[in-house]
Amino acid sequence: MLQQIILPKYNSKLEEQLIKLFHEADLPLHFNKTGNKEFTNYQRISIIILFYKSGKSLRDFIVDIKETKWVSWLGLKKPIKKSTLHDWLKMFNMKMIRNICKVLLPKKVELTSIDATGLDSWQRSRHYEKRAEEIGRLPYMPYAKASLFIDVKTHIVLDFDLVMSHSHDVKIAERIFKRNAIKDIIGLGDKGFDSENLHEIARANGITFYAPVRKMNKRSLKKRPKGKHRRECIELPEFYGMRWINETVNSVLKRTQIHSLRSKKHFMREREFAWQIVYYNIKRIMKISNSKNNQTFFIFQIEVYSIRTEQ
Repeated sequence: MLQQIILPKYNSKLEEQLIKLFHEADLPLHFNKTGNKEFTNYQRISIIILFYKSGKSLRDFIVDIKETKWVSWLGLKKPIKKSTLHDWLKMFNMKMIRNICKVLLPKKVELTSIDATGLDSWQRSRHYEKRAEEIGRLPYMPYAKASLFIDVKTHIVLDFDLVMSHSHDVKIAERIFKRNAIKDIIGLGDKGFDSENLHEIARANGITFYAPVRKMNKRSLKKRPKGKHRRECIELPEFYGMRWINETVNSVLKRTQIHSLRSKKHFMREREFAWQIVYYNIKRIMKISNSKNNQTFFIFQIEVYSIRTEQ
């Protein structure tokens, strides 16, 4: 009796998602036709995602990754240096990263939500921050505001925006809705997104948007808000409570991944935040796939019988 066991095709679930991500992103193996080709774009993207997954500094990550199996899984023939990884972080601009994010979007989206949250964009000790407040010499801390446009069902981030100023929620949502390519979906927002112009932009880009109407001035003689779409939001649908899932996504990102933005320059902060969103979406896809499909092994049993015949 012979038994044949078919082992998994990939070494890990993360490696499977990284390979699918690179092929579906339709990126070339190398950006240059001539010159050095020691590393491929698949290796670069994988190392960058692993770097942000680790949450370590560049120096510590370069030392620790040499002791992992990812060196053989990725086929790295040459050790990575700190300056090499730093150059890779600058190589991919926001347009490329956004195209990578589009690959991770769910195929069917019906209900969405948008919300903003604040992030620490500079690392410093809270102890010395309190001491500095006592003597009145608190150093300037840059402000970062992140807006997330998510799919309520899968918790996957559909689009995002990061600003380093106190920008209004409506202005950020207008940019996100103008980039939207998913049609016939419903969007939810809080009172900060109450704007007739935003409603018009949302509907022009395939989004039926709902946001509570702000309280009117008591001195106003009109008892109804201005704007057709704002008046439609006086009575919100029953599923409006699903908007709070966006708060959950904000909390998960800040507790598990983005404790603070480490980059000093604004354009690098945007890329750092974008790569964190890429890794977060990969985690969500892995969790969804694990709940739907369990890993199975096929065992083939072959039995050989001897039959005696008379000539």
